[in-house]
Amino acid sequence: MILPTVPFDAQIETLIIGAGACGLIAALAAVEAGQQVMVLERDALPSGSTALSAGLIPAAGTRWQDAAGITDSPAQFAADIAAKAHGENDATLETTLAAGAAEVLHWLADRHGLPFSVITDFTYPGHSARRMHGLPTRSGRELIDALRAVAEGEGIDILTEARVTALHATGTQITGVQITRPDGTVDSIGCGRLILACNGFGGNKAMVAQHMPAIAEALYFGHPGNQGEAMQWGAALGAAIHHPGAYQGHGNVAHPHGILISWAVIMEGGCQVNLQGQRFWNEAQGYSEAARAVLAQPEGQAWAIFDARIAAIARQFQDFRDAESQGAVKTATTIADLAVATGLPLAALTETLSAFEAAKSGAADAFGRPLSGAANLTPPYAAVRVTGALFHTQGGLVTDGQGRVLTPAGAPLGNLWAGGGAACGVSGSDDSGYLSGNGLLAAAVLGFRAGRATRD
Repeated sequence: MILPTVPFDAQIETLIIGAGACGLIAALAAVEAGQQVMVLERDALPSGSTALSAGLIPAAGTRWQDAAGITDSPAQFAADIAAKAHGENDATLETTLAAGAAEVLHWLADRHGLPFSVITDFTYPGHSARRMHGLPTRSGRELIDALRAVAEGEGIDILTEARVTALHATGTQITGVQITRPDGTVDSIGCGRLILACNGFGGNKAMVAQHMPAIAEALYFGHPGNQGEAMQWGAALGAAIHHPGAYQGHGNVAHPHGILISWAVIMEGGCQVNLQGQRFWNEAQGYSEAARAVLAQPEGQAWAIFDARIAAIARQFQDFRDAESQGAVKTATTIADLAVATGLPLAALTETLSAFEAAKSGAADAFGRPLSGAANLTPPYAAVRVTGALFHTQGGLVTDGQGRVLTPAGAPLGNLWAGGGAACGVSGSDDSGYLSGNGLLAAAVLGFRAGRATRD
């Protein structure tokens, strides 16, 4: 809802809606640029979709890659983004995000002490180099907690339990916002400029059904507060919106535990089988496409099959350790025991895994997955029952690469900025264009650039 300008209870130079990774990075950058900043957060404790992720940010040309002997470049990264999205993205945005990620990570490490490192023991699908960076536990919860602690240390005002229910504007110029507190109290805060860091619309079932019906009935694994206000406000103000059907899915969420299982269990030589013990697709396409592939199977479920070697790689992720502690990971010393542990039919499982291993020795894979040379699965075996889920939307407001929202004609829209899930990312038009880490890539780079920009 867009309301006329009113007398405001307070006036802030740079106002940010959303205290996820995008909003907090924007706030830190804005304060460093000398701006007066306030962050508005609808929850009692900042978390958002960032806390539900693995907290990994892809970046090319970092010192952590150099130390690990990884050869990479922003141009190579941008090419990977473009290839995964089938050439559907804005090329300038691809280049901007790929070129800006290393700067943001180095800044967060050097200026704010975040202890990033690069994952060196497996490559994510679609990436031609190992460029996924994260904090020690490889969890989004650690990332958001670290960013919040740094923001609080910088004296940044984070107003929690402050849901923005309307924007105030004169024409296309944002003059402030209306916030509603849990007790129904309504206040209005004026601003010199506004940064939308409130993610997309994954929690809005009506909007999901409208723009991405194929995933409308899936488990939603994102934050329920992602209701699409950024896109709605932008549309009301005349902003350009692109790729509203783009999203990140994931087909490896432990069921019924609701815990994300790293795709490393697949990429390092594992596979997925349905409840009939049969493989059903080329798993190397990526975990986003896996959501629909798994949901199309009987009961919308599958089993991820791997072994102890792969489990040791996945154990660097807090989520995987949580899954083990909750009993989601079944282990067995033989295929027969694995069939018992999972309830899968032994004959079908044996035949499936035999063909899968044969493809690693050079036989053709029925699904076209490149497996030659991959390590064989050896006992003890492991398995997790999984389902598909919608994580977050990837389409949204069109920005200029610096986070400034644009009109359909390509002109800046007043004093409005956006980043992360509120902005159109670089994942093409559907789920298949999502390259691992695209969500936090856009959150980090657009948040940083929007934060340090000025209102002029």
